[in-house]
Amino acid sequence: MPYLVAAVVLVALLGLVNLVLTLALIRRLRAQDTFRPEHAGPPTTLGPGAEIGDFTTTTIDGEPVTPADLTGLVGFFSAGCKPCHDLLPSFVEHAKGRARERVLAVVTGDDRETVEALAPVARVVAEDYDGTVTTAFQNAWTPALYVIDADHRVVATGGRLEHLPAESLA
Repeated sequence: MPYLVAAVVLVALLGLVNLVLTLALIRRLRAQDTFRPEHAGPPTTLGPGAEIGDFTTTTIDGEPVTPADLTGLVGFFSAGCKPCHDLLPSFVEHAKGRARERVLAVVTGDDRETVEALAPVARVVAEDYDGTVTTAFQNAWTPALYVIDADHRVVATGGRLEHLPAESLA
């Protein structure tokens, strides 16, 4: 019987130590800014230097788009995505200073409001979540931004315009 009592007390003490260590770890993780989503960029598969996969699609205006047509800024937005809606005004403002042919916006899901905001300043592709452009970029996150150079390769990626190097947006 005394062994049983000792075993129960030991297990209780180990459980208490485990709880204290877990709470300390959670407190420390919460204190680090690097674990907050607003500071994290999107988990993009294609990084700088990567080649975009092959695709052929059509914009909402009936204009064909292929990887050979891409240079400049490409943005991915999705319906029901609060960060996408937060990015939209700055993306539109940035796009106003560019030739429309140098800005492509890919909108997944049914989001007419976003499409209408982007249409005057960018070529807009509306597609499903597993659409051809999304697949070609191997993109699984929104918002996601890509800067494409004249050789049709990825120069930079980010989740917000300020995450992209200023020289890549010039």
